[in-house]
Amino acid sequence: MKSLGKWAKRLILALILFMVLWQGWYLGWVVWWKYADPGMTRFMEIRLEEALAKNPKAQQQHRWQPYGKISMQLKRAVVAAEDDKFIDHEGFDWEGMQKALEKNQRKGKVVAGGSTISQQLAKNLFLSPSKTPWRKAQEAVITLMLELLWDKQRILEVYLNSVEWGDGVFGAEAAARRYYNQSAAQLSAEQAARLAVMLPAPRRYEKNPYSPFVNERTQVILGRMQYAEVP
Repeated sequence: MKSLGKWAKRLILALILFMVLWQGWYLGWVVWWKYADPGMTRFMEIRLEEALAKNPKAQQQHRWQPYGKISMQLKRAVVAAEDDKFIDHEGFDWEGMQKALEKNQRKGKVVAGGSTISQQLAKNLFLSPSKTPWRKAQEAVITLMLELLWDKQRILEVYLNSVEWGDGVFGAEAAARRYYNQSAAQLSAEQAARLAVMLPAPRRYEKNPYSPFVNERTQVILGRMQYAEVP
């Protein structure tokens, strides 16, 4: 029994050490990307692998743009559409999560997520689209790292440069050129609002970017943009 207890303690210590090292790996990248711009995120890698499986010549559209060269209209539109408490919260919008849970319960299926921009970025940088409890827990840990080590401007800058905006389209610059044939710096309020509406399901909305739903939602976001606070 003593021998069994001894091995159990060693196993627990080994698991703790593994978890510390694993989280340290994430932390190292978070610190590095505070200063260096990410090239390809984990989410981009997953999408590219899926595309290459169908077409060996598949490519992604992605071009980094500094924060100052992205339209203020797009910043306001994305915050208004995805996370209107972005400036104030510390990574989690508990009220938004509660509302999303209640909405999902009424609908009987997942129709709203309640994730903040910080949480979405944590997932996009490191994790898969799966909705397992483990993935959500890891997302929460990385979100805390981002909020503690980055300022809000850096979080929004990396998010706007890495989020998916269509099939093989990532980041504001690629999206602006794909849909409007211009740079992200030149986006108008209406164009920015329409792009922000696409974010929850970009590969679906790009098939019909002027559908009645997208048009109606665009007008809603346009009305909210004036109240959106951005870094």
